[in-house]
Amino acid sequence: MMHGTEKSDSLMVPEKLANKAERSAAESVEGSGGAKRNAELQSTARTQSREAVSQAQDRIRGAVTRNRKEKLTALLHHVNVDVLRWGFFSLKKHAAPGVDGVTWDQYAADLEANLADLHARVHAGKYRALPSRRKYIPKADGKEQRPLGIAAIEDKILQAAVVAILTPIYEVEFLGFSYGFRPGRSQHDALDALAFGIKARKICWILDADIVRFFDSLSREWLIRFVEHRIGDRRIIRLIQKWLKAGVLEEDRVIETTEGTPQGSVASPLLANVYLHYVYDLWVQQWRQRHATGDMIVVRYADDTIAGFQHEQDAERFLKDLKERLAQFALGLHPEKTRLIEFGKFAAERRARRGAGKPETFAFLGFIHYVTTKKDGTGFQLGRKTQRKRMRAKLREIKETLRQHRHKSIGEQGRWLGTVMRGYFAYFAVPTNTPALGAFCHHITVLWLRSLRRRSQRHRLTWKRMAGYVERYLPPVRVQHPWPEERFRVTYSR
Repeated sequence: MMHGTEKSDSLMVPEKLANKAERSAAESVEGSGGAKRNAELQSTARTQSREAVSQAQDRIRGAVTRNRKEKLTALLHHVNVDVLRWGFFSLKKHAAPGVDGVTWDQYAADLEANLADLHARVHAGKYRALPSRRKYIPKADGKEQRPLGIAAIEDKILQAAVVAILTPIYEVEFLGFSYGFRPGRSQHDALDALAFGIKARKICWILDADIVRFFDSLSREWLIRFVEHRIGDRRIIRLIQKWLKAGVLEEDRVIETTEGTPQGSVASPLLANVYLHYVYDLWVQQWRQRHATGDMIVVRYADDTIAGFQHEQDAERFLKDLKERLAQFALGLHPEKTRLIEFGKFAAERRARRGAGKPETFAFLGFIHYVTTKKDGTGFQLGRKTQRKRMRAKLREIKETLRQHRHKSIGEQGRWLGTVMRGYFAYFAVPTNTPALGAFCHHITVLWLRSLRRRSQRHRLTWKRMAGYVERYLPPVRVQHPWPEERFRVTYSR
């Protein structure tokens, strides 16, 4: 008997025996358990849901291409059960539950019935968003905490489905220097664009702008008005408003919020990009055309933005105008973290003539960017190294996990550490960052050595034996990314 898409089949009992008794057991008719069949059905459902989302996105993309100016007034019908199922499978299985306490596995136990009920409530207007469970996580510096909003699982599913429907609409609208949380655009794409711009253009000044509490302070009224520029389906608008007004649950108390969007929710990255597209990106594009007297580059990843200028007066005027622009939309720049510094291929020579010392550095997406020279000592080279607070945060996390897993075998610990380090190197192993990677590997070795030695008061673990463990389990320090200008040329050769 075949059950729902995500349910296990009943055990299949053999009804026909082999014709000859002397045949081997492998030739006999065997019954099949439900586990394997359930996995196959789940994989099929996942594939079908992905195809449904792709088809819906293609139809929306075609409508947008045919008419770039008119609003899209019929979108909610694309949010069907297949798209909701895709939204469910796109979630992390082991993510923390929201205020409803329902986990991924619990919801999957009766998935088809749950999705059909959610679909019916959404299209009948009976869906109600639940408050997000607020949780504070330490920032990379370890001093401040970032508030996260953990939504209920049905809110996550519906948000993922709506974001999938809205993405092809806004991908046509968003500008080229916007990289954050967009399909096909990673953090390294943003880093490559910044490095290429600094080296290829006459950039002498860098504005490192930091927006204060962006996700917590953006104006919901302005956000809805921005969304309404392209979205004419009032049902989609109402869903977004429900998510924004749901509030947060903190210390068993529901707090109603009047501004911002919960950082950490599925819909927040897209909504943030929409807000900054109208507030920042379009304005920057016009400002560059009207006021810049020299070369200018801009790279934005979510609310982190870097702007480069050829002339100091352009940079100062841009900073002044930017403050005024953000103030109109309930935003502001952090007075301590926003800096205008002299940077680029001519910075070291100019500062040396003035006796001003080495050029200052700036941080972007986990890397410290600094001015250096090529290996032969001639010519400008943009240097990048791991941001110190990022490395310290990762080492603290590894130290705590090693303490909790101290009882496990050396092999288990080594394989886990190797996986962690390969993930770390996959992001930070860029040219010019080899010394920082070597330091990270050394700190990991010391932490692991101390953890193993604490398993006994009379340890016999020497550095020589430890070096063998490191060579066996931990990956070597090796650059894994090409030079940014090389990859940027390949990616944007068109």
